[in-house]
Amino acid sequence: MLTINDKTFVPFITASAIQARVLELAEQINQDYATRQPLIVVVLNGAFIFAADLLKNLTIPCEITFIRVASYHQTTSTGQLRQILGLSQSVTNRDLIIVEDIVDTGFTISEIRDQLNGDNPASIAIATLLFKPAALQKPLHLNYVGFEIENRFVLGYGLDYDGLGRNTKDILVLA
Repeated sequence: MLTINDKTFVPFITASAIQARVLELAEQINQDYATRQPLIVVVLNGAFIFAADLLKNLTIPCEITFIRVASYHQTTSTGQLRQILGLSQSVTNRDLIIVEDIVDTGFTISEIRDQLNGDNPASIAIATLLFKPAALQKPLHLNYVGFEIENRFVLGYGLDYDGLGRNTKDILVLA
């Protein structure tokens, strides 16, 4: 159990389950991109731990870059994307894998995908650690999903509540 400000969180997905699933996702990406050199586009801040663990298990040649966006206020998605820090390199004719911590409404990742599509990449795939199908409001194809979860607020392993709680090894859920 962990209390942050006015909210209490309880264990949900263990660190060992997360690591096992990240390894499986990396193995699938290694197979799918065996003859390509993708650019891994990590969505900050939440996906940084997931991305680091994923990359440690990739054996294919790849590069990494980061973008930072915000669409949450406390425990609720605002539904509006603000791009804070963009790409510093061209993605034209590149195979991209967007790495996200969580997909719920789908608005943020769809907007990121659409913005990147405007720069004519060769392909775009999406890898997310967590997916909330019940919260999805925008049709979306996710190529790599760590865990499908119910529509509850989660924190840990990079995910936060008002900037806190990212540093837990497990994923916790709002009690």
